[in-house]
Amino acid sequence: MPLIATTLHEERIPAHGVLVVPGRLDFDQLLEIESVFSKRRITWLIEESAHQDPAIRTHLEKSNSGAMFSITDAAPEAAGKELKTYLDNGGVLIHVPGTANTRNATPCHIPSAELRVLCSFGLPILPIAIDCPHESALSIENTNGLPSAVIVIGEEIPAASVSIASYRQALLAAHEEAFSQHSLLDQSLAMALLEGLKKHGKDGRIIDGADDSELGYDKILAAALAFSRFIREETDQLRVAIVLPPGKAGLIANLAVIFAGKIPVNFNFTAGPDAVRSAIRQSGVDRFITADPFVRRVPSFPWPPNRDLIFIERAMPSLKKKIILWAVISKILPASLIGKFLKLNTRRGNDEAVLLFTSGSSGEPKGVALSHRNVLANVSQFGSRLDLPGHSSMLGCLPLFHSFGSTVTLWFPVIQGVNLVTYPSPLETKRLAELIAIHQVDVLLSTPTFMRGFMKRVDSAQLASLKLVVTGAEKLPQSLAEAFREKFGIAPQEGYGLTETSPATNVNLPDPADHANAITLPSSRNGTVGQLLPGIAIRITDPTTDEHLTIDQQGMIWLKGANIFQGYLGKPEKSAEVLVDGWFKTGDVGRVDDEGFLHIEGRISRFSKIGGEMVPHETIESAINKALGLDAESERRIAVVGVPDPQKGEAIVLLSALENATIERDCIDLRYKLLEQGIPSLWCPKTIIAVPEIPVLASGKLDIKRCETLAKSAR
Repeated sequence: MPLIATTLHEERIPAHGVLVVPGRLDFDQLLEIESVFSKRRITWLIEESAHQDPAIRTHLEKSNSGAMFSITDAAPEAAGKELKTYLDNGGVLIHVPGTANTRNATPCHIPSAELRVLCSFGLPILPIAIDCPHESALSIENTNGLPSAVIVIGEEIPAASVSIASYRQALLAAHEEAFSQHSLLDQSLAMALLEGLKKHGKDGRIIDGADDSELGYDKILAAALAFSRFIREETDQLRVAIVLPPGKAGLIANLAVIFAGKIPVNFNFTAGPDAVRSAIRQSGVDRFITADPFVRRVPSFPWPPNRDLIFIERAMPSLKKKIILWAVISKILPASLIGKFLKLNTRRGNDEAVLLFTSGSSGEPKGVALSHRNVLANVSQFGSRLDLPGHSSMLGCLPLFHSFGSTVTLWFPVIQGVNLVTYPSPLETKRLAELIAIHQVDVLLSTPTFMRGFMKRVDSAQLASLKLVVTGAEKLPQSLAEAFREKFGIAPQEGYGLTETSPATNVNLPDPADHANAITLPSSRNGTVGQLLPGIAIRITDPTTDEHLTIDQQGMIWLKGANIFQGYLGKPEKSAEVLVDGWFKTGDVGRVDDEGFLHIEGRISRFSKIGGEMVPHETIESAINKALGLDAESERRIAVVGVPDPQKGEAIVLLSALENATIERDCIDLRYKLLEQGIPSLWCPKTIIAVPEIPVLASGKLDIKRCETLAKSAR
C-alpha cells in the first residue's frame, strides 16, 4: 500500500479567515486537509452543478456545514459578501473541486469558469497543490513506497490581488515544491537505465532503420555493460565524446559511457568547425566514440588523431565473450547488485549526468550540464503527461546532440520500455514514413521544418498508425498544422522546451476521454505550446524593467523546476544572467491564458527595440508570408532581422531567398500590403536583401547569428 500523504508548509496558513482552494481533491486528500484545519471552523464550498465523488458527497452531508455557489451567478461579488461571514473569527471556506477528466498529473482540476467565479468573490485565497507521485512514477519505481500524495500549502493571495492568473501562478509554484520532493530525483540516471533495460529486456527493443536490424533491450544492456568496461580502460577523463547519429550504435555508446561512470557529450556534427572546436575545448574530452563509415561521411568535422578515436564497430567484436558473460549476469543478478558492483550510484542527484551544447544560433555554443536530477525529472514529467500504453513505439530520428533527441528518444524509451525505431536523419522523410508504416510506430517527434518533408513526399496511408505527433524547436504555423491534419488525419501537437530545461516544459496533447458525470478539461489549444508539465512553475517579468507581472501579461518567461539546469559549463557570468534563485530566464516572451496554456510571442533575440517599442520578428514574418502568398508547407523563404539604426535604435531588414520578381519590388509595395493587415508602419522592413537561402540549423531552427551576419554585411 502507498504511504500516507505528507503535508508541507502549514506555517503559511494565515490566522485570519481565508478561502482555501485546492487544485484537486479526492476523498483521502479531503480528509487530510480537514485534519490540517481541524482547529478552525470549516465550511465546505461546492459549485452546485459539479459532480462529486459519492464518498466526498456523503462525508460533506454528514458534516452539515456547507455552502453552494453557481458558475452562472451574475453577481459573484454579492455572493462573496455573503460568503465572507464564514471567515469571521478565523473560519475557513474550503472549496471542493468536482470530478474532472484531465491528463495525468494535472495540478488544476477546476474549470476556468468556476475558477473565475471563485476569484470574483473578493476573498483572500490560499491555494493548495496536491501532487500524487504515483501518477508521474516511472515504470521502474515501486509505487508502494511512494506517499499517496504530497500536499503543499501555497502562498496566500490577498483579496486585492486575486485573479485566475495569480491563483494559477501560486498553485504551480506550490506544485513545483511538491514534485521536487520525489525520491526518484535524488537517484542515479545510470541505475534508472539499468533497471529499465532489465525490466523491459524481453519486450522492449530498438529497430535500427539504417540496416533494419533489431535488438532487444536485454542485448543492448549486455553490450553496453561490456563496452563500459572498455571505455573505463581507455580514458581517465570524466567526459567522453560521442559523434554518432541515432541508431543502435549511438544508444549503446551513450549507455556505456553512463555505465562507465562518465558523462556523454554528443557533439553537433552539423555545426561549423569553429563551433565544434569550441565545444571540444570546453568539454575537455580526449576520446571520441564514433564509427569509421561516419568519419568518412562527415569529413568537415574537426576529427582528432586516430589514436583518440574509439571505433565502435571495431571494439564490439572484440568484446563478444564479455557481452555473453554480461548477458548471463544481467539475467541472473538483480539490478541492485549489478549497480553496486559497477558503482553506478556513485554519481547521482545534482551531479552532472549529460553535457549538451546550445545550438549557437545567437553566439558561441554554451555547455549545458544536465544533472541526474534534471534528466530523471524531465523523463518523469514528459512520460507522465504522455502516459503511453504498454508496447508503444516511438520514432527516434532527431540528432542525439539535440536535447529532445537525448532525453526523449534515448533515456525515456529505455527507462519506460517504449520500443524505439531509429533512423540517422530526420530529413529523409520518405524512408521515415516507410519505417512508421512497417513497424506501426505510435509516436512521432519532429519539427515544422521536417514535417514539410512529410507533406511533400509521403503517402497519407503510411502514417496511419500514428497516435501522437509532437513538434518543437520552432513555432508551428497553423496553416501547416491544418494541412498536416487534413492529409494524414492526425493533428500535430506543439510543444516547447530548451536545452537548459532538459528539455520539455510544455506540450499540447489530445483531450482526455470523456467520462460520465465529469467535466473534461482541455489539454490542447491551437496557437499555444500547451500547458506546463507537472512540477514546473512560471513567472513573467517586464523585459525592460524586470518588474514582476501577472502571468497573463506578455513578458519574459521564467521557469523553475527539478528539470532546470544548474549553470553553463565554465561560464559563471553567463549562468548568473539567466539563473536567479533557482529561476531560469528562458529568453522567450509569452503569457499564460486562463486555462493554463502558454502562448509564446517570440524569442527576445527575435525582437527589435525601435523607438522604445518591442517589435516581434516572427509576427512580421507571418504577415509577410501572407502578403506574398508564401506557402507555410514549403521551406523557409524569408527571414526578418534587426540591425543597428542611428535614428531609431534598430531597423527591420528582410532577407529573401525568393527567386522570382518579388525581390525586385519596392519596399513601399510590401509596406502597403502589411499596413492593410494592421501591421504598424514602424514594423515594416526598411530594406530587402536577396540571399541564396535562409540559414537554418540542423534542428530546423532559424540560424539567427548567420542571418544577422548576412544582413550586416549587405548594408
